[in-house]
Amino acid sequence: MDKITSYNELDDLIFSLDIGTRTVIGIVGKYDGEHLIILDSEIKEHSKRNMYDGQIHDINGVVEIVNGIKSTLEKRLDIKLEKVGIAAAGRALKTHKVRLERNSDISREIDKRIMESLEMEAIQKAQKMIDTNEEKNKTSYYCVGYSVMNYLLDGNYIDNLEGHKGHQIGVEAIATFLPHVVVDSLYTVMDRVGLEVINMTLEPIAAINVAIKKSLRLLNLALVDIGAGTSDIAITKDGAIIAYGMAAVAGDEITEAIAKKYLLDFEVAEGVKTKLNSLEEQSFIDVIGMEHEIKSSQILNDIKDTIESLAKEITQAITQYNEKPPSAVFLIGGGSQIPMLDIYIADNLGIPKERVVVRDTSIIENVQGINEKLSGPNAITPIGIAMTAIDTKYKDFLELKINGQSINLLNSKTLKVSDALILIGYNPRKLIPKRGKAIQCFINGEIKTIPGELGDPAVIYINNKRSNLDSKLNNGDIINILDATEGKKTEPKLFDIVDKSEYVYLEGVKEYLIKDIYINGNKLDGNIKIKENDRIDINRLVAIDDIIKSYKNIVDIHDLKVNNKFVTKGYKLKHKDVIEINKKSSKNNISLIINDEEKNFSYDKKDFIFVDIFNYIDFDLSKPKGHLHLTLNGERADYHQRLTSGDVIEIYWKNN
Repeated sequence: MDKITSYNELDDLIFSLDIGTRTVIGIVGKYDGEHLIILDSEIKEHSKRNMYDGQIHDINGVVEIVNGIKSTLEKRLDIKLEKVGIAAAGRALKTHKVRLERNSDISREIDKRIMESLEMEAIQKAQKMIDTNEEKNKTSYYCVGYSVMNYLLDGNYIDNLEGHKGHQIGVEAIATFLPHVVVDSLYTVMDRVGLEVINMTLEPIAAINVAIKKSLRLLNLALVDIGAGTSDIAITKDGAIIAYGMAAVAGDEITEAIAKKYLLDFEVAEGVKTKLNSLEEQSFIDVIGMEHEIKSSQILNDIKDTIESLAKEITQAITQYNEKPPSAVFLIGGGSQIPMLDIYIADNLGIPKERVVVRDTSIIENVQGINEKLSGPNAITPIGIAMTAIDTKYKDFLELKINGQSINLLNSKTLKVSDALILIGYNPRKLIPKRGKAIQCFINGEIKTIPGELGDPAVIYINNKRSNLDSKLNNGDIINILDATEGKKTEPKLFDIVDKSEYVYLEGVKEYLIKDIYINGNKLDGNIKIKENDRIDINRLVAIDDIIKSYKNIVDIHDLKVNNKFVTKGYKLKHKDVIEINKKSSKNNISLIINDEEKNFSYDKKDFIFVDIFNYIDFDLSKPKGHLHLTLNGERADYHQRLTSGDVIEIYWKNN
């Protein structure tokens, strides 16, 4: 054990406490700029049930055991410990899945701001759900992290909403919440033993920081911390921790099974459980006074069903939070050493057995002085708490101001403006500009809605500097938000909604497609303002047929060419079409119905006969595909029959 020789070294000390359901572990170390060097450690078991499932129930009882650890370490190191890093139990976290859908402006592309607002509203919905569920317990929670699982567009799943348009958008997310009472009770204990909290993290975060390197978090991995009362779960994917959760079972299930099987006191059964890996045969006395000598393999066989049940509940929790089996599972905590548990977990998940492994402290990098007492998987979390405290001293809570309101945020992750807005209950719809009031009118009997102008989006400032929802927050930041505005009511004029400028050229002369406009039955020509429910009737040239009807010197579709091409009846006129009258042409024109489709041909000869058709259509006579079927007006045709406009013809290969 190293001694502290100077006050400078005292400043570099790291004291961490892992306050668990069964034990409390204290570690003192120093940081040399690269490594955490562990100087000493102490482990004490609770003498009574001070903790239930990671929550402090007897503050005085926990104060007593923490004081004992602190005093022992101070005496051995000959120092006074004044500052500490701690962690809130992951098992106190609550995770909720939430789905939210809301209407969207179909005329506007979905941008990142709209997506962020949607996510915020979903998390606030989850917050209300958890607050409602916990209302009878008077427990308040706040969000410490969330992950988007899916986006929705008009009821259908989509990978990314950005750039799309739709009537309805939605999001499915998973959010994690921590009760305020967990934090408050931990701070109360530290205050009573005279320790200043320099950092507080979450136990799953502390564990994962040393058990799974950041470079591995691109993979879909599950970390399971199996304690006495519950098993904490953290899931990684795509470089981030995407979910926290827990299974309400752990090592105590095995202890209770041993106690019931052999009529043992709980503490004796706990001792039997902890030796299953180390002793081939165990001796113990039951509550009646009978002495037993039983092989550990027989004990394991007797409690096999309980171990399998524990594995099943853990795997169900993993798949609940991950929605599928992960690529691999890392087990830590005292309960992870239960024989066969890792194999049963792999079997339940349907993954190879070698992908479920028990981690111990040998995998932790940049830590020196790990002794035998801290070598097992139960020491990963306390070492993780110490390592986390190195980088985040005095940063467990961020103190901020939002529009003059002071708030504190638990610094459990990289915090953004959106996290602060969720905590204060800011309405995310205030971030999105609204359109002004629309006007409805009728054009040729059909309803048309003219939307109002779009307002200005919300503006976010951090310390008077323009920012956004993704901006990272630091302690002491002052955030000011100017809500999005509503646009002006639309005041359209006639030519804003009716394009009177479209025209065609007829023999070189501009002919405007819109001939007459009537508003509420009155013929108008000026660009007047449109009012609610105005009825607009438009006389417009739509198809080439309208040209034929309107001009007496044009008697047939064959008299016209559009853009130097013959067209068929019903051709829809387009802006700037060039229409020419074809009367002076020396060519003859004929219109035929061939295989139910109208065809128009020009020809120079006197007569147009049946065989001439093959000069104009795509039909290869050189490659027979059966019997050639030819009919003219329903009768069998002859190649030399004379054709006239309106004749109905069938040409196709017919199989014998």
